[in-house]
Amino acid sequence: MAITPRSWRHAFSVYTRSEVLGMIFLGFSAGLPFILVSSTLSAWLADSQVSLSVIGYFSLVGVAYSVKVLWAPVIDRLPLPLLSRIFGKRRSWMLVSQLGVAVGLWAMSLMPIDHLQHLALLAVWVAFCSATQDIVIDAYRIEIVSVKLQGAMAAMYVLGYRLALLVAGAGALYVAEFVNWQVAYQLMAALMLIGIISTLLIHEPELVDNRAAQEVEKQLEKALQINVGKGFWAGFLRWVLDAVISPFIEFFQRNGRNGMLILALISLYKMSDIAMGVMANPFYLDLGFSKKDIADVTKIFGFFMTIFGTSMGGVLVLRYGIMRPLLLGAVIVALTNLLFAILAVVKPSLALLAVVVSADNLCGGIAAAAFIAYLSSLTNSAYTATQYALFSSLMTLPAKLIGGLSGAIVSSFGYGGFFVYSAVLGVPAVILVFLVMRLMWNDQDSLVKARASD
Repeated sequence: MAITPRSWRHAFSVYTRSEVLGMIFLGFSAGLPFILVSSTLSAWLADSQVSLSVIGYFSLVGVAYSVKVLWAPVIDRLPLPLLSRIFGKRRSWMLVSQLGVAVGLWAMSLMPIDHLQHLALLAVWVAFCSATQDIVIDAYRIEIVSVKLQGAMAAMYVLGYRLALLVAGAGALYVAEFVNWQVAYQLMAALMLIGIISTLLIHEPELVDNRAAQEVEKQLEKALQINVGKGFWAGFLRWVLDAVISPFIEFFQRNGRNGMLILALISLYKMSDIAMGVMANPFYLDLGFSKKDIADVTKIFGFFMTIFGTSMGGVLVLRYGIMRPLLLGAVIVALTNLLFAILAVVKPSLALLAVVVSADNLCGGIAAAAFIAYLSSLTNSAYTATQYALFSSLMTLPAKLIGGLSGAIVSSFGYGGFFVYSAVLGVPAVILVFLVMRLMWNDQDSLVKARASD
C-alpha cells in the first residue's frame, strides 16, 4: 500500500485519543517526585552546607526505583479495602500512591534541615510511593489500550515526564532562589494534584478473565504437590504462588525457548545509550563548553528532539508494528554514538554540538517508544504490574553496571575511543532484535503450516 500524506495524518491522529492524551498528566505525576528525591534534593542539601558524604548517602534513596519489582506482585493482586470498590484496583493504588507522595513532599518542606535522619526517612517514603505509582501507571498504560497504541502512550508519558523534570528541577531551583526551599517543596506537593485529578477522571481498565494464567497457577500447585488447604498460612502460601512465582513461570511457558533470548534483549537494548550518557556532561565540559552552553543545548534541543522522537516512534509502531521500529531504534542509537566520536576529534563548535545532541535525542526517542511498546507487549494481563516491573528493572541494571567502567575507558582510550566502544555495545542489541524477529517469523510460518495441514 502506498504511503500517503493522508495516511500519515491518520497515524498521527492517535495523539488526539483521550487515553493517549491522559498519559501526559500521569507522566508528569510520575516524573515530579523522581527528581525531588534525587538531584533537586541534593541541591537543597548542598545549599544548606550539608557534607558531600551525607549527600552521597541520600542518593541511596533512589534504590527504591530499582527494587520495585519486590512489591509489584502485591499491587497486581491485592485490592485496597473500600477504595478498590469505588475506583477499581488500578486507580485506587494510583490514588493512594499519589496522596502518599504529596503528603511526603509537604512533610519534607516542614522538616528542619538539621534533622537529617527524619528528612532521609521522608525521602525514602516519597521514593517508595513514587516507585509504587510508577508500577501502577505502567500497568494502567498497558491494560487501557491495545499493543499497537503503546508507542503513542509511551510518547505522551515521556512528554509529561520531561515537563515534570523541568518543573521539579529548574522550577524548584528558581523558587528556592527567590523564596526558599520550604516553599519550593510545598509548591511541588501541590502540583501532585495534577496526577490526583487525572486519576479521578480516567476510567479503570476492563478486567480480563485470563484462563491461561489460571492454568499456570493450577499446574504450579500440582507440580509442587502442595495441598493448599485452609487457614491463614495456607492462604498466604497460595497467594505467594499465584502472585510471585506464577508471573515468571507463565512468561517462560508462553515464550518457551525464546524466553532467555528475550530477557537478554531486554537487558542489552539500552546498554549503548546508558553507558554513553554517563560521560556526556564531563565530555562537553572538557571540550570547553560553558555550563550555560550545555544547559541551553541539552535542555532546549534535547527536550524538543526527544519529544519529537518519541512521537515519531509511536507513529512508526502504529503503522509498522513493534519489531521493525525496535530494530531501527537499536541501529540508530548505536550509530549516533559515532557522532560523539566525531565531535571528540574535530574542532568543537556550538552548532555541531547542537546537531549531535539533537540527533542523539531524536534517535533515543524513537528507540524508547518502540522499546516501551515491546516490553508492554510481553506482559500477560493477569500479571501486568509484576512482569513489567521485572522488565524495567532488568533493562537498566546491566547497563548501569557497565556504565561504572566508563571513566576508566575514557582515561585509557580518550573520548573518541570511548564513544566508539559505546557504539559497539549497541551491536548485540541489533543482533538480538534480528534473532527475535527471525524466531517470530519461524513460529508464524509453523503455525500457518500446522493450520494448513489440519
